Amino acid sequence: MFGVDSTELFIVAVLALIFIGPKELPGTLRILGRWVGRAKAHARHFTAGIENIMREAELEEMEKKWREENERIMREHPVALPYVGASEAHGAVMTALPADGQGASTSLGANGEEGAAPTPSVPSDEPPLPLPEPEHHRRELP
Repeated sequence: MFGVDSTELFIVAVLALIFIGPKELPGTLRILGRWVGRAKAHARHFTAGIENIMREAELEEMEKKWREENERIMREHPVALPYVGASEAHGAVMTALPADGQGASTSLGANGEEGAAPTPSVPSDEPPLPLPEPEHHRRELP
């Protein structure tokens, strides 16, 4: 423990007993313990701060690498439609919401008729996704 041998610790204890006295020794040791506790708390706080700084630096470095890799991928693979010919599929067009974000969008059918049911943009050779079953087990209120 801190390079202190048991004989050296015994000598320090005897000297403390002689110079401080048996009456004041418990109070002195209590004060010494508080100071040691505070020093340990400051050391823990300092160590935690250094670890946080190191962690943030690592996160920044990882984020920088991620951005560079993302930019490389975006250069190599420009944004594409989900499948070839997706823009011409079924002739369905959805108009955007107004600038204020209010109101519903208008669906235009294959003939450009407003209010017509929109044609799905799923290729005809793919089966439709199954819909979840409706919940019939609802409990009636008394």
